[in-house]
Amino acid sequence: MQLTALLFLTLDGVYQGPGSPDEDRRGGFDRGGWLAPYADPETWPFITSVYERADALLLGRVTWQIWEAYGPHHDAGDPVSHGINVLPKHVPSSTLRDPSWQHTHVIESDVEARVRDLKAQPGRELQVHGSGALLRWLLERDLVDELHLMIYPVVLGKGLRLFPEDGPTHALGLVESRSIPSGVTIQTYRPAGRATFGTVAG
Repeated sequence: MQLTALLFLTLDGVYQGPGSPDEDRRGGFDRGGWLAPYADPETWPFITSVYERADALLLGRVTWQIWEAYGPHHDAGDPVSHGINVLPKHVPSSTLRDPSWQHTHVIESDVEARVRDLKAQPGRELQVHGSGALLRWLLERDLVDELHLMIYPVVLGKGLRLFPEDGPTHALGLVESRSIPSGVTIQTYRPAGRATFGTVAG
């Protein structure tokens, strides 16, 4: 399977709490729900098309917990809400015990080896949604094949960011780029190793 990721981001790189004020208050975060003012029906076909290609999900523990509280009670039969419920959900965690949500599989150790095993299985896509810390970890180990970023025209000034101020470099090859009327841009990249540097000729 190809490992792909979809993440909602602000212009300053924050991924925390896009859906509602109380979605993710880690660290005293009080600026959640920043996605709502930019809701646009043109985003839904793209998001749906991504989920339609999923054969399994790889989720961070916090994202899994947010979804687990909502997903089982809101299955509308569409590729997103139904997929979240019925697809295998693999969750790297040393603290999640005996999950009751169907098709949840906890990865307690050897996470990199297990992810490589999942990628080696037949199928279309193993997808990461949200899960910014996990996504960053996967990128650092060159495990991501394709990255979809939906970038919202807002600067929050605080919150958990996909990339820290100090970390490894990443070069990305642009596959597709488009914008929608709300000002959201959808960028699709393929990781291309580490960044290179040089001097611009004058």
